[in-house]
Amino acid sequence: MTQDKFNYIDERFADLQLLHYRVNGFEKLTLQQKCMVYCLAKATLYGRDITFDQQGAYNLRIRRLLETIYEQYQGDRESSDFKAFEVYLKRVWFSNGIYHHYGCEKIAPGFPMEFLLKQKEECCNAMAQKLKAQGKDVDMDALDKGFDELMPVIFDMEMLPKRVNKAAGDDLVVSSACNFYSGVTQAEAEEYYSKKSDERQQPSWGLNSTLVKRDGEVVEDVWKADGRYGEAIKKICMWLKKAEQYAENLQQKDVIDKLVRYYETGDLRDFDDYSIEWVKCQDGKIDFINGFIEVYGDPLALKGTWEGIVEIQDEEATKRTQTISNNAQWFEDHSPVDKRFKKSVVKGVTAKAIEAAMLGGEEYPSSAIGINLPNADWIRAEHGSKSVTITNLTHAYDEAAAGNGFDDEFIDDPQVRQWVKEWGSLCDDLHTDLHECLGHGSGQLLEGVDPDSLKAYGNTIEEARADLFGLYYIADRKMVELGLLSDEEAYKSQYYKYMLNGLMTQLVRITPGQHIEEAHMRNRALIARWALSHGNDVVALEKVNGKTFLRINDYGRLRDLFAQLLAEVQRIKSEGDYEAARELVENYAVKVDETLHQEVLSRYEHLNIAPYKGFVNPRLTVVENADGKVADITIDYSETYTSQMLRYSKEYATLI
Repeated sequence: MTQDKFNYIDERFADLQLLHYRVNGFEKLTLQQKCMVYCLAKATLYGRDITFDQQGAYNLRIRRLLETIYEQYQGDRESSDFKAFEVYLKRVWFSNGIYHHYGCEKIAPGFPMEFLLKQKEECCNAMAQKLKAQGKDVDMDALDKGFDELMPVIFDMEMLPKRVNKAAGDDLVVSSACNFYSGVTQAEAEEYYSKKSDERQQPSWGLNSTLVKRDGEVVEDVWKADGRYGEAIKKICMWLKKAEQYAENLQQKDVIDKLVRYYETGDLRDFDDYSIEWVKCQDGKIDFINGFIEVYGDPLALKGTWEGIVEIQDEEATKRTQTISNNAQWFEDHSPVDKRFKKSVVKGVTAKAIEAAMLGGEEYPSSAIGINLPNADWIRAEHGSKSVTITNLTHAYDEAAAGNGFDDEFIDDPQVRQWVKEWGSLCDDLHTDLHECLGHGSGQLLEGVDPDSLKAYGNTIEEARADLFGLYYIADRKMVELGLLSDEEAYKSQYYKYMLNGLMTQLVRITPGQHIEEAHMRNRALIARWALSHGNDVVALEKVNGKTFLRINDYGRLRDLFAQLLAEVQRIKSEGDYEAARELVENYAVKVDETLHQEVLSRYEHLNIAPYKGFVNPRLTVVENADGKVADITIDYSETYTSQMLRYSKEYATLI
């Protein structure tokens, strides 16, 4: 792929589209920087098996079974059953397991169980040969039994049906298939962590462990180098240490040292030490995220799913994000929330635009486009946070979406379409910047409030808080004063797109008959539906020729509504008001209008747009001189999705 004819689109299947992303800054790096990126990329890819296992206890075994069948299959590869099997395997790769990466429901195979059963003998023989090649003992009876054990896990939609269940009234731990708990109930888990230290600077209890019951006692199985996931973590540490040799400065080396120490000890106070040093480390063109970070995959919002990203600073786009972070105190002071909940002094809020150079774990193939870390409120308050907007991923999204017909189908107002065409992409990026840099970094908990007091509703409330902060300020004249927008009406494109998504178009991601489960989707629904409910004639849904369209009749008053809701959401967060959080989420963020849902699905079907997109990583290769020394690191974008997934399963398998 040349720079002039870069092909962003790889392939399309089910509800997914795979894209390539270009790392425009890679060729400009020094050899030392390229070597650091290479080593960090290896550390990123070695976490893959951890994520698979965290998302379901059977995922690794199922992946191995499916890949074995795929590679040794001798039948008709053009048959409908094999084609459906191939799609299922690709979906399992995409979701890091058998549950939809966004909706969390079990993925239904499009082929009968008999298709797999016919492959049983050849599959077990092939797996036996692999085990023998690895020097392991082979028990054919165990392989045969293990094959049979996986059949109901794959085909019975009532068995372990949801990876993350957030339905009110259910035991969220017992009813969720994620692999963070074993033999414990929700009540037991909540009681266990309620007894932990209540000091202000407490670690993120439970972040790096599986909670299990052994001999009647609830204990933690810690994820560390000599504990659970140890084989993968040792590989990660090995490549982190190699990356340290190419660090751009001493502080980067110290960050890596502290991360390795945390991986070795499993002590969450070591993780806090690392997080503080990582926030302080601002110099250098290369940065990375590596570890057990986000808790969206846990119904109790405690356990961190493993993720990794290697970052190269986008210096031109960073000028925008730094303008925002340099004015963080102004934004905090002028926020419409109660003064009690504002930070009197905003510390260490930094923001950069970056290009992803490698994605891994929970960030691969589907990735966030903006990140703000660390998550610990006390570290944010005392040491600050880092925010990034990932520009090459958003660019790939924009390129893939060009001319897809979405705006013509869902926006019937020519003026709105013009706003979206002129300012839509810029305002998307700006809202992401405001969300990550200022939204997550704003506000404070009142003294003595438990950071986990909102429990299962905490993620949705936090995302709503950050989105509302961005929505409120993107319409402020300060955006024009700072040179971030050139027109005071530009924000209207974001208001329209956000409300349209929250009220209607994100419904394409929901299976008919299901409620909204994912925290970001709940957040958007909460905001949009609350504004629709409380705004009288400010916002409306109107039928035109049998199709529903959004009307925003007063953009200024809509901003006032966002301000009101932001003030309430910040109060809920700051006071730890669980009941108010529950009421907001359950009333506005969960249930789906079935008639509107069917309409949206039908309109999307005619457009043939994939609701979800993900990425194929570039491939980095070491070029050596005749004397064996590194001469260069090359980057290649030609690897296909299937080839990459099969290669990763061979090169980076550590837990199977």
